[in-house]
Amino acid sequence: MATISEIAEVVGAPVPSAAYEILRVSGIEAATPVALVFATDAATLFAALNSTAGAILTRPALLQPDASVPVGQPALDLSDPRLLPVAEPRYAFALAARFLESRERASPALIGRESATSDSATRIHPTAVLGAGVQLGPGCNIGPHAVLGDGVILGEGCMVLANVTIYSGTAIGKRVVVQAGAVLGSTGFGYARNSATGEYIAFPQQGTLAIGDDVEIGANTTIDRGALGETRIGAGTKIDNLVHIAHNCIVGRNVIIAAQTGISGSSVIDDGAVLGGQVGLGEHAYVGPGVILGGGAGVLSHKKVRGPGEVFWGRPARPLKQYLRDLARLSRH
Repeated sequence: MATISEIAEVVGAPVPSAAYEILRVSGIEAATPVALVFATDAATLFAALNSTAGAILTRPALLQPDASVPVGQPALDLSDPRLLPVAEPRYAFALAARFLESRERASPALIGRESATSDSATRIHPTAVLGAGVQLGPGCNIGPHAVLGDGVILGEGCMVLANVTIYSGTAIGKRVVVQAGAVLGSTGFGYARNSATGEYIAFPQQGTLAIGDDVEIGANTTIDRGALGETRIGAGTKIDNLVHIAHNCIVGRNVIIAAQTGISGSSVIDDGAVLGGQVGLGEHAYVGPGVILGGGAGVLSHKKVRGPGEVFWGRPARPLKQYLRDLARLSRH
């Protein structure tokens, strides 16, 4: 928690005359009157001004009377007292998030097994650590040295094995199996850069992770929480050992992901897809329903592979017949 004046001082914006508190940073869609958001162009600024956000970081150039306005939209209200002009809104947003987080860490927190809710059929190993407000469905089994952060939710019949770490903001459905050493809901790899100094600071990673029913997650697999939104794993999906799924990814229902696969942020894998071992997906990639990616295949950032039941192979991934033709042509040279 911080006052709007404190936030303005941290990010180098003019100190507003209004006096109110900001509790968190947020995406524009989920903003509330106690949230800080940022806008880097006219379209996002228009959306921010029409949200209930308590404060808006934006570029000074967008606050000029002749600034461009999204097509079909009325003129922007440049007198809105929530506006905080800064040279680099995304970087300032990250600075504000770090400041708010430091304030939160300084506050006392209730942590203890006694605050968790469970029933007599649930088994919790004596060395497990449960944060405040953890909710365990009937018949859960929590293994040795597992750590569940504040507010984690597990549905009925989940099995969490040794040394698993589940961060706050994670909700898990029924009958989910998490093998030893997995880490769920960790912060994603995202940074904001100061173009003047070259310095990187962490971009807020305060979203959530939602895992559907009957999912199985292999040993030492890591699944990051959303940055400002949600990472989601659909019901029935099976994930092998040593897989990494980055922030804001959406994995559909009944997907198979084999070992050592890496999926970059904001990628989507649709229902029933199959990813072989060591598959790699760039950011914002899309794998269509029922697509099969052979071992070692790679999908470049912002690319899409489609075709139910079609097999793709190679880097970059292409239909198997084309890949084999390319391989044969290469062997003749």
